[in-house]
Amino acid sequence: MKVVVTAALTGVLATREQCPAIPYTPKEIGEEARRAADAGAAIVHIHARTADGGPEWSVETFAEIFGEVRARTDVIVNFSTGAIGIPAEQRIAHIRDLRPEIGALNMGSMNYAIYSRQKKAFYHDHVFANPFKDIQFFLEAMNAAGVRPELECFDTGHIANTAPLIDMGVLEPPYQFSLIMGVLGGIPGTTRHLTNQVETLPEGSHWQVIGIGLKQWPLVAAAITMGGNVRVGLEDNFYIEDGRMAKSNGELVEKAARLAHDLGRDVASVEQARTILCLKPHD
Repeated sequence: MKVVVTAALTGVLATREQCPAIPYTPKEIGEEARRAADAGAAIVHIHARTADGGPEWSVETFAEIFGEVRARTDVIVNFSTGAIGIPAEQRIAHIRDLRPEIGALNMGSMNYAIYSRQKKAFYHDHVFANPFKDIQFFLEAMNAAGVRPELECFDTGHIANTAPLIDMGVLEPPYQFSLIMGVLGGIPGTTRHLTNQVETLPEGSHWQVIGIGLKQWPLVAAAITMGGNVRVGLEDNFYIEDGRMAKSNGELVEKAARLAHDLGRDVASVEQARTILCLKPHD
């Protein structure tokens, strides 16, 4: 089975002060989508940003991003719905109106923070609340729009949260999971924990690993050898290796593609990824 590579282009917290390659504007995001696709990414995961790097939720901005991406590549588009302090209706409006092939959906609540060992202090210290009523609301909206939910799980309990939604019939196969590892407040980013996560998934699920920071690369290698898919990109990790910052999302995708080749798996094209994941592009 070929490996599907996703590139998470910008995120919502990373800034150009941290990494100069972070794209903000729709045109910049479109260019990064092209670079990622040229390097082998079949999917791009996108958050909208303001011109100065803040989070943005207007449908108009997402539409502009969509247009900039489509002007350059037919890559599969995955728009985020994750946010803190934003009403659920606002978080789903662009999914309803623009109907990307995939919409990211957080599957549970958690403490979310970044800790500085040097300064002995927490940054971005939040409770990331995703109660069942919101998850059900997003799933129903995605189902109505014909958008595949990407089930983002930061811990084992988030995987278990899918069971009642499957029983209700609001979450339908094929199931597409993202196993996010190494976030403070979530599951540690180790191969041992990844193995446990994969064994917990509903039978027949598609899955990819998302490693945070330099933990990304051993987790990418593990996922490739386990038959899973992978996500890389500047949202999750700035570095190709310790001390060597990436100049684009494309450089991170190139490394993931090399790892896949070295470990005996080919990288899926956009059309092959659609077939593997059973996606149907919208007209």
